[in-house]
Amino acid sequence: MPIEEVVNRIVKLNDGLRYFWTNAGGWAPIEAAQLLSKSRLDWQVSLSRSLKIWLEVPSADENDGRLILAWANLGSLAEGTMKLFLSVHFVDYQNDIEPIKEKNGNLIDPDVLHLGRMRHFFKKRIWSNRDFDWDAWIQKIQQRRNAIHAYKDKDIGTFDEFFVDVRQYLIFLQEMNSGLPYPDSGYRPREELKIRTKCAYISRTHPDF
Repeated sequence: MPIEEVVNRIVKLNDGLRYFWTNAGGWAPIEAAQLLSKSRLDWQVSLSRSLKIWLEVPSADENDGRLILAWANLGSLAEGTMKLFLSVHFVDYQNDIEPIKEKNGNLIDPDVLHLGRMRHFFKKRIWSNRDFDWDAWIQKIQQRRNAIHAYKDKDIGTFDEFFVDVRQYLIFLQEMNSGLPYPDSGYRPREELKIRTKCAYISRTHPDF
């Protein structure tokens, strides 16, 4: 599949997620709906469209700078997708035996979580499918995204590697979407690429899901 089509599918799916979950009052639990109402899922759509910027071949003197910005773009999308998942499952998250807390014991809401701590939570509590190591993938994206803050040398990979991970993000986005509860299948945002795996987080809020 051409990378342009992959990006278009990412845009379509994130826009569908934005449309449903910013208007989920009456379906999502009150706590989750309140959290989702202040989320900027429209930024997820804008960031998805911004992936098209990196499809242009850069000049040699711009290559590294554009690649660092491209990783930041992809890392922000992955982080936002994880925050959406926890926000939808907020009641389950706050009642989890190992929610993410501050040093004083207060729960940290999903919308202000840092990617590192969120990644550890997902590794322990959500990612049970071993066909693909999502934790290692997110960690790689995180490290390359953080090159935007770097002064000393860091591995930023290549644009070929970046495009491989854009394709992987589409699969990641599909998997996260497959783990979200909807009133029925007609409400679930879709695009045509077959979902390879399924998230195994069991919702107590929506036991029929």
